[in-house]
Amino acid sequence: MKKVNSNSRRDFMKFLGLGSLAAVVPTVSSAATIPHVVVVGGGFSGATCAKYLKMWGGSSVDVTVIEPNATYVSPILSNLVLNGQKTTANLSFSYANHSSKYAVNMVHSMVNSVDKTTQTLTLANGNSIKYDKLVLAPGIDFIKTNDYDMTKIPHAWKAGEQTNLLKAQIDSMVDGDTFTMTIPAAPYRCPPGPYERACVVADYLKNKKGFNNCKVVVLDANAKIIVEEETFSSVFATHGVEYRPNSMVTAVDDTTKTLMYTENDVSKTLSSTVLNVIPNQKAAPIIFTAGVNSGNWAPINPLSYESVLSSGIYIIGDSQATGQPKAGHIGNSEAKVCADAILRTLSGVALYASPKTNSACYSPTSATEASWLTGVFKYDAQTQTMVASNTAAGGTSVANYSKMFNWSGNLFADTFA
Repeated sequence: MKKVNSNSRRDFMKFLGLGSLAAVVPTVSSAATIPHVVVVGGGFSGATCAKYLKMWGGSSVDVTVIEPNATYVSPILSNLVLNGQKTTANLSFSYANHSSKYAVNMVHSMVNSVDKTTQTLTLANGNSIKYDKLVLAPGIDFIKTNDYDMTKIPHAWKAGEQTNLLKAQIDSMVDGDTFTMTIPAAPYRCPPGPYERACVVADYLKNKKGFNNCKVVVLDANAKIIVEEETFSSVFATHGVEYRPNSMVTAVDDTTKTLMYTENDVSKTLSSTVLNVIPNQKAAPIIFTAGVNSGNWAPINPLSYESVLSSGIYIIGDSQATGQPKAGHIGNSEAKVCADAILRTLSGVALYASPKTNSACYSPTSATEASWLTGVFKYDAQTQTMVASNTAAGGTSVANYSKMFNWSGNLFADTFA
């Protein structure tokens, strides 16, 4: 799999499939007022976009990131917190380099409203910020079946406090207890993530804690394992994971830790010692506040990631509706296409006509092994969509486990260093 390992615009453009033309795009033309790009969200998509806008645009563009948290906790590798191989502190990244190295303005607040007429954001801290271009990279939101307490029934799908809550519950299990996890209907953030979590937890309970009588149950809303089916099916069999497809949650009781669900349209209930419900997902609230959604997601032009519903607003990462996977690596890739497109637009230069993105992921399946998959997506001018042009996957192995840290470290550095 290709690595993002150069800070030069030319090398990154080659990686993205933007070729030599994009590498020589001029920075923004001089103007009486320097254009201001505001990025909402500081995850893999937002932080990357802000960094590369300044790397490529320099002093010809002002960039502000609005992000409520002073540090970002990576969901990538966060399942290794559950078996004690990582901590959330290990996976936490600050925005110090964005401020000091790239002169990105960091504002730690939430956006309350978006005025598209005056191009003004009103923040929770009472301030307002005007923008010339607005990039929304807010991640996901959940569609809960009912109003249950997520501190008692953690999802751990937004890394940080939730991850630690789930770890504490798993660590309190004794031999004979049951861990039940639900997988949302696609699309959702990180397609292999739930399957890897089931593998990691089952391995931890059996091989680290020495429990031979615990049950790990997976209720999947999808008809089958949606990625790496052969690999995860094999590991499930090895670890004794009980996998039930076509199982859709209808309600959650946080007091008794009981699920109400349908399995192949038959109503059932299940109680569990630890209940890890990962709800169905939709775009983050600001997408709806800004009025750039169609249904649960935000349709965009894949050449630029500009909204098809509102000019001057761009959506990257999990909230966009291109059909590409929702994950950190491809969000980082989308961010560079978007940054290039914004600088081209501000310079009066045509958008690059054939962008590519790359989705890659390593998934731990135990404390010593991992699998991987990758896919390259390219723009199809006829359908005006991003289509998979090349995919590959590798089974679980010790060698892949080692490579997983090279891949993740490279991504972390490219986003935050």
